[in-house]
Amino acid sequence: MKSTFFLLLITFLSFQIYPQKINTMEKVNTIIKEITEKFAPDKRVAIFNIKPEETGNTLSVIGETNIPEAKSEFIKLMKKSDLKYDDKIEMLPSSKLGDKIFGVINLSVANIRTKPEHPAELATQAILGTPIKIFKKGENGYFLVQTPDGYIAWLDDDGFTFMNEEEINLWNKSSKIIYVKECGSSFSKPDANSQHVSDLVAGNLLKLIGEEGDFYKVNYPDGREAFVKKDDAQLFDDWYNALNPTGETILNTAYKFMGIPYLWGGTSTKGMDCSGFTKTVYFLNGIILDRDASQQVNTGELIDTKDGWQNLQPGDLLFFGTKAKENRNERVTHVAIYIGDGDFIHASGRVRINSFNKNKSYYSNYRDNMFIRAKRILSSVGKNGIERILNNSFYK
Repeated sequence: MKSTFFLLLITFLSFQIYPQKINTMEKVNTIIKEITEKFAPDKRVAIFNIKPEETGNTLSVIGETNIPEAKSEFIKLMKKSDLKYDDKIEMLPSSKLGDKIFGVINLSVANIRTKPEHPAELATQAILGTPIKIFKKGENGYFLVQTPDGYIAWLDDDGFTFMNEEEINLWNKSSKIIYVKECGSSFSKPDANSQHVSDLVAGNLLKLIGEEGDFYKVNYPDGREAFVKKDDAQLFDDWYNALNPTGETILNTAYKFMGIPYLWGGTSTKGMDCSGFTKTVYFLNGIILDRDASQQVNTGELIDTKDGWQNLQPGDLLFFGTKAKENRNERVTHVAIYIGDGDFIHASGRVRINSFNKNKSYYSNYRDNMFIRAKRILSSVGKNGIERILNNSFYK
């Protein structure tokens, strides 16, 4: 009889405690959702990966974030809700990296992937001389990194050189050259017939250490020395200070990439996706754009296109995708650069020109039907999410 009584008592108490546990977990998850929506709505550019776990009567919150403000807000809301827990949230960069939490790309084009493994999907690319932030070490020699456009993904350690804060500051402040030819090579001697040190693509940055005849003598981030033809490069400061981006300069840059094949995740002259194309064109005019079309559409100045393309100007960005409907959100999937008279240039199969103008042989009915809106970038430099290279925190 007693055993039956105790069994009933335990069962009764279990039913009383179990709903409390569920209620606690629901509260924590609600707080996590609120913080995520406020500080990290786009996982491509922000990290707030945490979750609650309960072991016995102990509540733990585990995970990681690179946003100090997000963790502070989380702690505040947990206290406000009178929720006690073991804090197992790691702040990134990971303490295991020591002071080497910065890096510089040391390949002409480095492939950055969605997962820490070579077969993983290409997320984006970064080109030689680009400063990056390093968040943590993963598997297979990969590290979680962030590029100047904010993108976060995985890069193997052959693609960059580790640096501490002092070293990255020295790199950023050093005299450099920028490679301006679409593609080429650096050489082991000031002689175009000497052994190649590596290939180069437009936008590559190298540290200047001297000049010999018709060549710049340069250092790679990993210490390699090489020579670059002066005809193929410019002193970075001279190039940057002379920039005055206009619709004409944007298009002149874009035309140089005609025929380059489409590459998902590509942001270089070795291969480009649609937003990689626009990003590269604008970078070579001194302007940093967000990585993806669905991000670029949130920057710049909105242009009225309800009556057609008459308000558009050369250099404007055109965005395409699936328009919003009653039970479907808008989805931006493609971007192009406006030329004029209804024409636009974009990466679609290859870098090519199509048109909204139905009288032209290269009219695209598909793109015409998919058009959503246009944004003007050149009127927004310094505002609306658009900044020049040296105003970006990674380059300071």
